[in-house]
Amino acid sequence: MKHVFLCGNPALDLACTLRARRTAPFETLDAPDRLDAWYVESGIVDALSPCREADLVQAVVVREAIYALVTARLAGDGYDGEALALVNETARKPPAAPQLTAEGRWVEATPEQALSTVARHAIELLSGPEVPLMKECANPECTKIFIDRSRGGRREWCGMESCGNKIKAAAYRARKKEAQTTGAT
Repeated sequence: MKHVFLCGNPALDLACTLRARRTAPFETLDAPDRLDAWYVESGIVDALSPCREADLVQAVVVREAIYALVTARLAGDGYDGEALALVNETARKPPAAPQLTAEGRWVEATPEQALSTVARHAIELLSGPEVPLMKECANPECTKIFIDRSRGGRREWCGMESCGNKIKAAAYRARKKEAQTTGAT
């Protein structure tokens, strides 16, 4: 399974690996090898020692803490103390460290180092200048949060291929149906 990275920040991308939280939650990190793939596909690491079940459980717990912090920030609420402590504790651990090789940059890490790197991304995001750019997808069924770096800051959806096209097509069908209904009377 290829993971999707539409959010603009690895911490948000990890938070969004549980999809459709409000309607029909769909877990994309359902096995340790899926977490391995996520770390590599996200660009956090180039190589990773294999994740174990305990690494997956920890990543999901940290993911939920990141999501709680991000949604609290979007709502203008205070942070949950446990979520804040967990993200900070995870970030204090050694991160994945890039190395320079003859071929270029290479990052090899343990699952704990990769997760620490993601937690550090969350801290940088939530304490940095991109906070005002964070938005939740306008699709009511989607719960992805992304950074809107579009010109003019008018991006509404996490991605056009998924939510944008779905919403636009539904609106078009509704307009067409309304036109047929009013034209028939």
